[in-house]
Amino acid sequence: MTKDMTRGPLLPLLGAFTLPLILGNILQLTYNAADSIIVGRCVGPGALAAVGTTNPLMTLVIMAVQGISLGAGILIGSLYGAKRWEDLRRQVSTGMLTGLAVSALVSFLVLVFADRLLVLLRADPAIRPLAAVYLRIIACGFVFNFTYNYFASTLRAMGDSRTPLLFLALSSLLNICGDLFLVLALDLGVTGCGLSTVLSEFLSSLLCCLYIRKRIPILDMGRDWLVLDRSMLRKTLSYGTVSAVQQSTVQLGIVGVQGCVNSLGANVTAAFAAANRIDDFALIPGRSIANAMTAVMAQNHGAGRKDRVRRAFLLGMGIEIIFGLTAGVLLLIFSTRCIGAFTRDPEVIREGETYLRLIALMYVLPAFTNGLQGYFRGIGDLKVTLASSIINMGTRFLTALVLIGRFHRGIEAVPFSCLAGWVMMILIELPYLLYVSSRDQTVSYSQGE
Repeated sequence: MTKDMTRGPLLPLLGAFTLPLILGNILQLTYNAADSIIVGRCVGPGALAAVGTTNPLMTLVIMAVQGISLGAGILIGSLYGAKRWEDLRRQVSTGMLTGLAVSALVSFLVLVFADRLLVLLRADPAIRPLAAVYLRIIACGFVFNFTYNYFASTLRAMGDSRTPLLFLALSSLLNICGDLFLVLALDLGVTGCGLSTVLSEFLSSLLCCLYIRKRIPILDMGRDWLVLDRSMLRKTLSYGTVSAVQQSTVQLGIVGVQGCVNSLGANVTAAFAAANRIDDFALIPGRSIANAMTAVMAQNHGAGRKDRVRRAFLLGMGIEIIFGLTAGVLLLIFSTRCIGAFTRDPEVIREGETYLRLIALMYVLPAFTNGLQGYFRGIGDLKVTLASSIINMGTRFLTALVLIGRFHRGIEAVPFSCLAGWVMMILIELPYLLYVSSRDQTVSYSQGE
């Protein structure tokens, strides 16, 4: 159910909102990782490398489309906190129509240019045909992916993080069962993995549509779903574009790094693909906490509760750092077992262990940057998050390019490139945070006078 987050104790509120986000992200990564685990262990390293090579590019496209969801979610949360119900309904329909159009266009472009995109990514020619098949199948599900994520973002902006978790759980179960049936029973390889993913995305989007129609009265809009408000369209595109560019920039940097890693051979590519899945799991709590901070602060910012915005940030940042340190310690201890779940190849396992043990030592830095990003998104200041993300990923890509291309380092170059990017991000965002905090306190004091 929806929830007004402008009232009540903040710590229980953040905790209750964050837990479903963490579980939801774990489920989403689980059904993504199921593809890699089943293909890697049952088909072979070549198939694992094909799926892993397409993953950064696939995620880049999905993140770009989901930018509409994230940007609209901030606007929806602010309107919900301000209790402007009619504006909220028009915002929801406008964002939905915009995102559907964009996701359909992106899907078409990927279907047409999949082969050329893989060439730009420097994918190994031996695995390129398999990668192209997988990428085209996944592209057919972009509209479903957007629909689920948009409705999930809308529900979270209105204080409900539990319902999207339920739908995602059912979708994840279907994906894993589909992988087992299509890959093992029917021996369809990467084609089966792609089909299973698209079917699971369709189910989660369908369930969200039915739930909102039946259980959220304010969004039972009938023909009003076809309303495209021009004034709100401009703001939606403004927020959505900035958010999409930011999300795309982050993933584009990862794609660039993937291109550098691909030059190191199939074993390193497979190890990086598996290690990336594990890394994503380890970073789930921090990202989820940041998203919870954004949702809570967006409602309170819309309601003019700056005191609660500030307290939500401080609480969220403390939780971020605790989880970052914990995740790093656990990954150091279990890195061998984690990478062994994806492959039996000893060379791939060795390369993956090198990556994971280095990156685990740095996890407090993304925890800190996640907190900063959550704050700026919550107050609607997306320009600083965009600028810092561009600097972060640009630094990461250039560092990896130099370390691998110039100094001929191996997979260990990637964690050090991440370190350089996170440091640059903090150097940009932290001074601006201090400036915004000082400005708000000055304004509050002047108003008190």
